Amino acid sequence: MSADLPQYFFRVRENGAFVFRLDPQDRARRIEMDQIAAVNIRNGEIRAHGDRVLDPQDMAAIRDWTAQRQATLAAREVDDIFRTVDHLSLTAQWAQSKATQAQLEAVTDQLLLAMHDLRGVLVRKQADRLPPAGR
Repeated sequence: MSADLPQYFFRVRENGAFVFRLDPQDRARRIEMDQIAAVNIRNGEIRAHGDRVLDPQDMAAIRDWTAQRQATLAAREVDDIFRTVDHLSLTAQWAQSKATQAQLEAVTDQLLLAMHDLRGVLVRKQADRLPPAGR
């Protein structure tokens, strides 16, 4: 393991992370991981672990990680949508060229309902973005 370990480790969980301070200076040459906080990226809450008091350096590291994590998740979300567009195109190609009647029968209703729902949402959102008529 590298001698240049970061000072903090963030164990990612669904809505944030547990924050650990690393101490690589243990006599047995083991890395000690001391949990210092829990972070909720959805509401921005940072809770010290136990009766700890987080110092300004801890808070700065946690806030930096939170901002980077939110940016990463936002980028992944957009990338997932672009993958969905690709997958829809691949699905159309599959339906046109490879799908059997039984396969089409199994998926058509659900695909049509999902696409109808998506279309409705997109049309409403697009209408909301248009400038008001007469301006």
